[in-house]
Amino acid sequence: MANQKGIFHTYGLFWRRDEIDWHPGSGARDMFRLLGRRGENRPRLQVADFRKQQGIYILYGNHGPYYVGLTRALGLGRRLKDHLHDKHKNEWDRFSWFGFGRVLKGRDIDGLQRIAELAGKQTAMPEKMIGDIEALLIRAMALRNLSKMKFAEAKEWKQVKLHEADHYLGKVRRKKSSPRKAA
Repeated sequence: MANQKGIFHTYGLFWRRDEIDWHPGSGARDMFRLLGRRGENRPRLQVADFRKQQGIYILYGNHGPYYVGLTRALGLGRRLKDHLHDKHKNEWDRFSWFGFGRVLKGRDIDGLQRIAELAGKQTAMPEKMIGDIEALLIRAMALRNLSKMKFAEAKEWKQVKLHEADHYLGKVRRKKSSPRKAA
């Protein structure tokens, strides 16, 4: 049997809706971030913004799983932000997500890891199979045994909470080089 890769490359479990600054202020429309981290300190610390990640997400309310959705071109951040104002707005306070895009090795100017953009198809997996996964989750809303959940390849990312953002961003930002003094 050929070496098969998994469909999911990243995921976040039970992230809190209230730990995201959805409306960061004037001039920053849609510039909220879904920050996640792996590790605590350099050199292993990685921080990424999962706003544009594509994949499957689950919204949770007081009584467990409430809604399952699939993100495509709009990305995870846009879909979650839509749910702040639609018929689901009062029904959820946590979410989990399972992303198709890989985290790339390079970092942007803020020190954040980049997420692979998926052009066309989300993954090598056929669209019907992705739909079947979403349908299965919708039918099985009483999710159990999360501790036994295993992915072939995906790595978990922890949510960066509002009060932690500056702390972790400070650890990954590139230091500006100071101008050299004339001799």
